[in-house]
This record gives sequence, structure tokens and C-alpha cells, in this order.
Amino acid sequence: MYVVPPPSQKSDPASGSTDLRVYQAWKGSNKFLLQGRLIFGPDVRSLFLTIFLIAAPVAVFCVFVARKLMHVYSHNSGISILVVAVVVTVYDLVLLLLTSGRDPGIIPRNAHPPEPEAFDGAAETGGGQTPQLRLPRVKEVEVNGIPVKIKYCDTCMLYRPPRCSHCSICNNCVERFDHHCPWVGQCIGLRNYRFFFMFVSTTTILCIYVFLFCWVYIKRIMEAEETSIWKAMIKTPASIVLIIYTFIAVWFVGGLTAFHLYLISTNQTTYENFRYRYDRRANPYNKGVIQNFKEIFCTSIPPSKNKFRDMVPREPPPATRRMDAGFVSPSMGKGTDDIEMGRKATWGGEFGPGLESGEEQVSDNDVLNIKDGRIGEASPDIRGHVDEMGERGGLHPRRSSWGRQSGNWEMSPEVLALAARVGGSSNTGLPAGNQHADVKL
Repeated sequence: MYVVPPPSQKSDPASGSTDLRVYQAWKGSNKFLLQGRLIFGPDVRSLFLTIFLIAAPVAVFCVFVARKLMHVYSHNSGISILVVAVVVTVYDLVLLLLTSGRDPGIIPRNAHPPEPEAFDGAAETGGGQTPQLRLPRVKEVEVNGIPVKIKYCDTCMLYRPPRCSHCSICNNCVERFDHHCPWVGQCIGLRNYRFFFMFVSTTTILCIYVFLFCWVYIKRIMEAEETSIWKAMIKTPASIVLIIYTFIAVWFVGGLTAFHLYLISTNQTTYENFRYRYDRRANPYNKGVIQNFKEIFCTSIPPSKNKFRDMVPREPPPATRRMDAGFVSPSMGKGTDDIEMGRKATWGGEFGPGLESGEEQVSDNDVLNIKDGRIGEASPDIRGHVDEMGERGGLHPRRSSWGRQSGNWEMSPEVLALAARVGGSSNTGLPAGNQHADVKL
């Protein structure tokens, strides 16, 4: 399960709650409206320009052209010209909102990077150290029997699924990423590509509709007044402006519609086409023209992987992680066993209590470490080494325990006072076997 970690939890002074909703702790660059019900790209302001470029010409058409045509034709047919223009425009704006205000197929980020799967044998390591574990940058998976490479995303800390790419503008990984459209202020991906194509094609139809009926109105003026086309055009300057505007616009939206018809028929995305991904090899997603169109228009849109209005789930305390390839153990500095390095973790800092700077730390395999006449650390069981120690320091054990209060030792008078200090160190709260005695022999 992917978890979105909150960057900084806000506290509610009234209730003391530190909970945030997912959209409030969102790591991407998106903008949210209506408490997370609508999600937009960071360039959402361009959406208002797009709405104006659609609605303003239609308003001019309805006032100066369609309203005049209502008097030229019979009542029913004349008013239908106005109604169709308004309905198509509203439908076009709804498609624009569905394209811009919904999750395009964002893959939630991982809270932690995935575990490395194998050793990196090429990594240089020091003597006695475990080779580093590294995440491969690229993996290979099969799609319809054809190998496809997937890449690791450092930002989202996941391996991108096939056809997924990271949008640098929205700062999200998007499934079936097509492109980031500045005119709608949103990425175009798996969950909104259908609406994007319908928006572009509907806008093309609307431009053609306005363009044709402006010419119809000019022709009606020519017939009614029996004048030339130039004099008729002078009598309706609004029609001339709309004809020029729609003629220019249809080249953009019409060309975009034709281009995406080609992409749909070959089952490509804009991103894949511009990278020439399938020029020299087979397209594993191409199922034929009919099936490709069915995949876009006749399949159900998958639900969003993000529940923007849900509360951010609380993560359990992270387990100890390997300290390699840039990974830092969450338990670093705590009294836990460092299994990878094959030794006990240090208590209380770089050097444990009872060890001076420069003295060696003792591994699990070292029972007793004597250096410069000092006892560094002893393991819980020292049966095999007590006799040797007894010969050096005059200690004669009766039990095989070290550093415990229940231990009973016969000491020579020389170390009796210092032995009391060793017994007192057991009250510091450190577990048995991890205490450090500073005993001079």
C-alpha cells in the first residue's frame, strides 16, 4: 500500500489533533479546490484563458449572428441555431473541466524506498564489510511477450509501471502519461485522456459550426439586399472577426484532433511518439485499430489510486533498514543490534559508557577485550576465559555471569573498591552484557 507521508503535521489548538487529509499533505505541485474534490495542475490559471477563448467568441456569435438568423428562417429552425451553439459550448466546457479537474492517473508516492533485491558485486567494500545493496535504475518486464524497460523514480521512490512517466511540472508519476497540456492546466494520462480528446474534437466541431453559419449569414445579407459579398461583409463586422478567428483556431484544434486520432489508432501516447519509441521495434500495446479505439472509448475508467479527502494514515514505527546505497537506518543511534555489520550498536554515542575515546568496541564474537591494561567489554558468558583472567587479576568466579547484580565473586583486596564501582554501574539502566567496566589490573 502506498502511503503519503505528511511533511509537517499541523495541530488543532482546540482538539489537539495532528491529523491531516491527504490533499493537505500532498507532495506534488497540484492545486486543490472544494476540499480535495477537484485537483488541478500548478498552472491552473491558464484554464481561465482557455474558457475565455471558447466562451467569448460563442457569445459574440449568439448575439450578432445566431439571433439575426432567427428572424431570417422560420421560428423553429432559426432558434435551433442558437440552441445548438449554446449546448455544444456548455458540453465543451464540461469536458474541459473533466479533463482539468480530475486525477489524471497519479501513482501515490512510497513513504520509503523499496528494499534492494540483490547485492551489487561491483561495489568496493572494506575488509570485513558486507557488500552494498543498490537499487537497479532500470528493470525489464514483459508486455504481451515483448520486453519493456521500466525506470526507478527517485522522487516518488517507486518503479514506474509501463507507459508511466514523471511530470516535472506537476511533480507526479502519471499512468499512461501522454503530455502536460498548458491549455487545460493538467497532465493528460490514463484517467482523463478520453475527456481530453473529446474536448479537443468538440472544440473543433464548434469552430467549424461558427465558421459556417457566419458565412450563411453573409450569404443571406447578399440575397436580401442584392449586393456584393464585400458590401455584405461590411454590414456584419462581427461575422468577419469570427470567420478569421475560427479559421485560425481550427488549424490548431483540428490538427490536434487529427494527430490524436492517429495516436489512438496506433495505441501510442504523445510522449512515446515524440521519443520515437516504436520506430524501430514493435509496439506491445497495439491491438489493431478497432481494439485500440475500444480501449480508449469503451472501457471503464479505473478508479483513482488517491483518496484525497481521507485522513493521512499513521505509519507504524519503521523497522531497522540497511545502511547502504544512500539508505539511512531509522534506528541509527539507538541500542539495537546492527545485524548487517555483525556487531552490537553503540550505546550513548560514538563510544559507550566506560570506554574512553580511542578504545575498541567489542563485537559479538569477542568475549573479552583487554587493551592498555583495561577491560573494554565482556559478553554475558565468559566460562572459557575466566581462568585466564583469574591468573592475571586474581578474580575467582563462582558463577558464569558478568555485570549482573546476582553475580558473586571473590576479589583480591587490591580491586575490592574498584569492584564496587563495577557493581554500581549496573544500576545505570543498561542491559546486562552491554555494560563497560573500567578496571585497572
